[in-house]
Amino acid sequence: MSRAFAVAGPTPGSARVASARSGASEAPSRVRAVSERTSGHVACVSQIAPIRVRRAADVDRARRSVMTRVATSAPPAMQETDLGDLPPGKGASASVSSMGMGDGEVPMNDAQRKALARSAAVKDYNPTRAARYYAKRPVAQLVRIAEIGSALGGFVLDVSIDQRTGSFDKNAKRRADQLRSKLTNLGPAFVKVGQALSTRPDLLPAAYLDELTSLQDALPTFSDADAFECVETELGRPLEAMFGLITPTPIAAASLGQVYRATLKDSGKEVALKVQRPNIPDGLELDFHLIRQGALLADRFVGSLNTSIVSLVDEFATRVFQELNYVQEGMNAERFARLYGDRPDVVVPGIWWEYTSPKVITMDWIQGTKLDQQESLKEQGLDVLALVNTGIQCSLRQLLEFGYFHADPHPGNLLATPDGKLAFLDFGMMSETPERARYAIIEHVVHLVNRDYEAMANDYYALEFLDKSVDVAPIVPALAEFFDDVLDASVEELNFKTITDGLGGVLYAYPFNVPGYYALILRSLTVLEGLALSTDPKFKVLGKAYPYMARRLLTDPRPQLRDAFSELLFKDGQFRWNRLENLLREGAKSDDYNGADVLPPLVELILGADKPGEVNLLRPLVEKEAIKVVEALLLGQSVEVARSTRLAPIVALLPEQLKRLPPIKVGSPEEEQRMMALREQVLKVYGMLQSSKGFETGPNATAPITDALQTPAARRFVETVVSGVVQRITARVLRELLGEDREGQTSAAAGSR
Repeated sequence: MSRAFAVAGPTPGSARVASARSGASEAPSRVRAVSERTSGHVACVSQIAPIRVRRAADVDRARRSVMTRVATSAPPAMQETDLGDLPPGKGASASVSSMGMGDGEVPMNDAQRKALARSAAVKDYNPTRAARYYAKRPVAQLVRIAEIGSALGGFVLDVSIDQRTGSFDKNAKRRADQLRSKLTNLGPAFVKVGQALSTRPDLLPAAYLDELTSLQDALPTFSDADAFECVETELGRPLEAMFGLITPTPIAAASLGQVYRATLKDSGKEVALKVQRPNIPDGLELDFHLIRQGALLADRFVGSLNTSIVSLVDEFATRVFQELNYVQEGMNAERFARLYGDRPDVVVPGIWWEYTSPKVITMDWIQGTKLDQQESLKEQGLDVLALVNTGIQCSLRQLLEFGYFHADPHPGNLLATPDGKLAFLDFGMMSETPERARYAIIEHVVHLVNRDYEAMANDYYALEFLDKSVDVAPIVPALAEFFDDVLDASVEELNFKTITDGLGGVLYAYPFNVPGYYALILRSLTVLEGLALSTDPKFKVLGKAYPYMARRLLTDPRPQLRDAFSELLFKDGQFRWNRLENLLREGAKSDDYNGADVLPPLVELILGADKPGEVNLLRPLVEKEAIKVVEALLLGQSVEVARSTRLAPIVALLPEQLKRLPPIKVGSPEEEQRMMALREQVLKVYGMLQSSKGFETGPNATAPITDALQTPAARRFVETVVSGVVQRITARVLRELLGEDREGQTSAAAGSR
């Protein structure tokens, strides 16, 4: 059941606002409730009656009674806000294609600047400032240390006993459950730390990661009176001047704030109103100061740690404090919409800047269902797997395409709308993947597919998993031992969580330092796969991710990906047509695939000019393969035509001398078989390309080739290939003629004997 809280000004027909001075008695409210039983449910509707709202700031100030309308039955479903009809500067930015948007960041506009100026400067994370401040307040530190110690002391003792008795692994799941519960009870900072730890396979074993992943920001709500006063103070207006309807209690509570459902008075738009917890910056500052002091001790005395705990605390605390600035969250949401809102199946709520400040944010109300409420989704006829796939494709674009991604991807922040779209919520914590790392991840996947474990190990330098002073030689056998078993399965059969858990074991055993962005995106994909597995046990996130990777390798013109593409297709000096065929097949499954985008990179690979001052080791391999392909196409066609039964009437008309000639051959039976197989592969790949989505036929289809042939490098390539084909065919003909001549001489010699 839900209740509605109506606010109105003193206008005719609206709710009456009564006020009374502190200590004065108020006339008792008269409420007439009418009960009506319908369809097995009791609906109680009250007349509008005054309730008393106590101002927490000053009990001596005048109190004000705000009129409410309470309905104990659920209100009618609200329509999802149409993002297209919002006034400029108020609601969501118009959906803009992500193509050409760069990183999606734009300068702050006037509405955002006004929102930021509505309250005092937002406190940021500054460990030096905190250390100076609390050095003068030892009592406050001791009191909080006692609270933390009493909560976590027993847990630490239990884990220590487990380690000494050899039962650490046996009791890991139970201890992980205890840790999750204790962190929740300790408050917002520790809830956030628990969520951060759930993404760190280099710090904790798998059992702890599994349990902490389920940690949600489910904390007790704070006073509604405090929340409403915060809204009025921050926005500088009475509630009734801004909202026509607002729930009297929050519909959701998280670690840093709580959310109310409201209706804007001016426009009637349904909105979500998020209000920050009172005094939370000070509480977070104390907790993170104490956590950092503990991290300093851990870094100093615990030698088995692979990562600087202080660096992790500083990185994470900075992001948590950024969440306290709701203006920044609104800007994050709009940037996210600019980059990824072009997908028709993705919804991002728009921000109402007139009703936003650093401690209050108002955004479009999105009617939807959490992705983990799968029974409800099924009842609505929504396809859970399709929604998860949308999340996977969007996550891959976030990680590998633009590098700007949602860093708090638990199921509560993902909603399925009634029309089957996926809505992203809560943009307080965002992160970015460095450009070099985006390409390094794709290169890492290529090395994995090629089972090039030495190259995989070296990738960890580019990914910043390892310091360059670390020798990767001992890591190579560990990677081979794990991934050889994994890669025996097909891509569609690979379980993402199994891979991350196994790789986490490798990370935990060696001096890895997993960057926060990488751990967070792994968590995102793991969460999505977990949601899908509860519906379809055979669902594999990598099977859904591979089409995206294939499309990027096939179509992205960036030099880094061209190198990865070439590395995937060539191995030991041989071109692997089956890999190209597989890429085309999988890439075509991607929503963004366009066959016309495939040809230019292929043409560049074959005909592109070498980089100045560089030796192109790939050029001879490409030329060699091109010669073999042209020869196979020419001779294969000739053999096929010569042996066609359709030529039988023509052959019957030939003189007997010609009929007695041996059949056309192109070498030994094994050579001919290899050549015909190559021809068949090439024609199959061309057929796949020609029939793919977006591929143009006619003169436009060959435009990239004809344009490329105008360059000197392409002309040299053509000359090399033509010369090579002529030489090979000439050699074949001479070999056949000399072979026939030798056979004739041998027969004559035998006859003379």
